[in-house]
Amino acid sequence: MTFAPPAPPTPPAASRPPGRRRRRGLLVTLIAVPLSVVVLLIAGAGIWFATNATRATPPAAGSVDFENPLAVPALAPSRVEDGVRVFELTAQEGRSSFVPQGQTPTLGYNGAYLGPTLVADRGERVRVNITNELTDSTTVHWHGMHLPAAMDGGPHSPIAAGATWQPEWTIDQPAATLWYHPHLHGRTREQVDAGLAGMFLVRDDEESGLALPREYGVDDIPVIVQDRSFNGDGSFAAGLGMQFDGVLGDTILVNGTVAPYLDVSTERVRLRLLNGSSARMYDFGFSDGRAFDLIGTDGGLLAAPVATTGIPLSPGERAEIVVSMKPGEKVTLVSNPPDPALNAGGAAFDVMQLRAAASLRPSSAVPDRLVDVPQPDDSDVAAERSFVMSGHNINDAQMDLGRVDLVATVDTSEIWTVRNENPLPHSFHVHDTQFRVLSVDGGPPPQRLAGFKDTIALERDREYRLLVRFEDYADPTTPYMYHCHLLWHEDQGMMGQFLVVEPGQQPDLKRPEGDTDDHHDH
Repeated sequence: MTFAPPAPPTPPAASRPPGRRRRRGLLVTLIAVPLSVVVLLIAGAGIWFATNATRATPPAAGSVDFENPLAVPALAPSRVEDGVRVFELTAQEGRSSFVPQGQTPTLGYNGAYLGPTLVADRGERVRVNITNELTDSTTVHWHGMHLPAAMDGGPHSPIAAGATWQPEWTIDQPAATLWYHPHLHGRTREQVDAGLAGMFLVRDDEESGLALPREYGVDDIPVIVQDRSFNGDGSFAAGLGMQFDGVLGDTILVNGTVAPYLDVSTERVRLRLLNGSSARMYDFGFSDGRAFDLIGTDGGLLAAPVATTGIPLSPGERAEIVVSMKPGEKVTLVSNPPDPALNAGGAAFDVMQLRAAASLRPSSAVPDRLVDVPQPDDSDVAAERSFVMSGHNINDAQMDLGRVDLVATVDTSEIWTVRNENPLPHSFHVHDTQFRVLSVDGGPPPQRLAGFKDTIALERDREYRLLVRFEDYADPTTPYMYHCHLLWHEDQGMMGQFLVVEPGQQPDLKRPEGDTDDHHDH
């Protein structure tokens, strides 16, 4: 385990004759002035490119012919062995048909692209047997899950080609829409963009007792939204649309379907929205501007539904919404231009069409109250920390698998203040914990941020105060991560790691086996 050393002191300048010093000073000035101008021009050009270059944008809203039925990921089969619910996942190569010009080489779990939806109840013990049939190492991270660090699936838990990993833990958190994806150091974007991702739904008695749509694939629909571009042979064009924020695509996939439509058979439908893109910001709404009910975010249900016409999501964020439909109508789920403060650019574009049947099965109204969400209590915190996102650094440092960036004590809370110094977007994701947003620029958070969160979008110079609690699990050897969830940023080293220890316990960080240095995907 290493800690970043302080910068060495600047040695004193050697004594020189006055005339020589003046001549050298003049020479340095004559060189430095043009160089400074060049640096300013390069920096200015970089900022201009980042803010004004043509961004890959999907076709404008209203222009898509929705001709493909939405694929709904299968429910992952499971079995119970000695009281443990066991799932099987295999990471594998495949080929998928997205565009007419040819099949696309892809990656998936138990199939060619994406993966099945895992479902488990709070209180269950689960084990996932993950076999890696890829030619490269991978990991599987359970995004949003509260679990021991050794089961988290971060970069310290690589699965070698041909190997099997068997994480096991007890589900102990409220009902929520979570997801899983690789977290291989320096190569996360590459593997996620190739198709390695899927949903993990947690159920509990409280959510099950509410009058909400919950028939999977009928009125309770996973909606994994991704953007991609394609080469002339049908392969993914990973380099097109590259911006400061990462790779942006010109084609929208929903559950791996291009130009999808969803046949709706009930008066209300629950959409579990996941921004599964590696860089693109979305602001989901409907083409006719209709209001819908936001009922849940990253960590589970809100205390009460929030009537809204739009819900912004940065990469990795989730939202559960319930939308009402009338017999025979069609309406399009669209993405409107993101908050100008994000400087994410782009116009409104189509995502998916909802097509209501001529006769709809009745649905209960969304309850006025959902679940008990306690007010965040910051009266007794163990520490306060600040995180500044700048360039591809956090607090002027890049990821080092051998460095502990912070050590927290189990069963304590901390306040983390997070700020983005860049004009373009960042996001902030914390493993294991579901945090609470205490304030945004000193004011109360909007209603959409009032619940439990694990990922937030960061606008420039807007300060977020987060209440982060470290419960249940201590491990002095295996860290959790915090990082920007724009995946190219993560791969460039915009990530840190923290250990959770027992009171008085000393950290003893272990590197992943076989890892010797930082291999960022530059």
